[in-house]
Amino acid sequence: MQTRYIYLLKFVLAFSDFLLLNGAFMVACMLTEHHYFLNESVVFRFYLPIANLLWLFSSGVFRMYGSGTVVSLDNIYRATWRSAIIHAGLFGIYLLLADTGATHTAVFLTVFHLGFMVLLVISRLVGTYFQGMLIRYFHIRKTVAIMGKNDGGRQLARYFRAHEKLFDFEGYLAESDAQLVNDRGEVMPTARAQFARAVALGIQEVYISLPPQRIAQAATLLEEAERLCLRVKLVPDLKREDSLPYEVSLLGSVPVVSIRHEPAYEVEARFKKRLFDLLFSSLVIVFILSWLYPLIGLLIKLESPGPVLFKQLRSGRDNKPFWCYKFRSMRVNAESDSKQATRGDSRITRIGAFLRRTSLDELPQFFNVWLGHMSVVG
Repeated sequence: MQTRYIYLLKFVLAFSDFLLLNGAFMVACMLTEHHYFLNESVVFRFYLPIANLLWLFSSGVFRMYGSGTVVSLDNIYRATWRSAIIHAGLFGIYLLLADTGATHTAVFLTVFHLGFMVLLVISRLVGTYFQGMLIRYFHIRKTVAIMGKNDGGRQLARYFRAHEKLFDFEGYLAESDAQLVNDRGEVMPTARAQFARAVALGIQEVYISLPPQRIAQAATLLEEAERLCLRVKLVPDLKREDSLPYEVSLLGSVPVVSIRHEPAYEVEARFKKRLFDLLFSSLVIVFILSWLYPLIGLLIKLESPGPVLFKQLRSGRDNKPFWCYKFRSMRVNAESDSKQATRGDSRITRIGAFLRRTSLDELPQFFNVWLGHMSVVG
């Protein structure tokens, strides 16, 4: 539901966030005497633009400035802290790769992001305080009602009640899901009475929930509504189960209902999932496995000869096989792929028992995650 209030809120929120980001960056530069180890032109030509681009990316991932987020304070707060954490991690990695000096980088990042997060919290609190005033000033609450007390109508009613800051829900125009158009294509008296009631109540929009077999009646109802200068929107009452979600999209001008048995395989969800896997596995590989892998590998080699890693063929996405990596926890033997380990198995080494008990033997699987064979979140 796009209104002038939502457009303004999206603009103000985005503008203020970027203003706070740049302000926090400059204050952090001054407080940490950043100019002593970085040329000022480098800061403002490269580092500051990168910080802005990373915030644009981070906030975009969590739809910070999307219409579905800005209408809910909970969604705004949730998207804010998630975006701030991702931005801090990405910008920290960038500065480390830029070789600005570990000590200076850590101090600057701490001051910059702490200051930025404090400013974000303050801006959200101020926004919460003024939101009621803005709603009253812009008169954004739209008076709505529903025709059709069926599953689709009840679901829509729950949405209106959950978003009462945007909608003034007057309820159902009739207490039953009565027939609206007869077999001759004429508007029934019950439907005329509901339209008349909507006009009397000053309803701005009427949502008509029709089952699929009655969709053809929409044109007749629309003509009647237009005669009374009523704005009408159609809600198809598609029967659905919680275990069988769907979404309606347009293929050209043709509405298409997609049954989504596995939502994670949608393009957008798959992209976000892969991005998270890539970032998270990179952090683990760079900051943990870079020093832990040689240490564990040395202990494995000292106790028993053989490779550091144990690899096993597994079936991945679309049943494509891949090699799954683990730290070797057993002595090299011919039954490693056929005989499963049991409690007190003599093949398990002492370091192997420790790795299994602490699940450290699975750390090399982050290489599989990085390669796209596996996922952190399943």
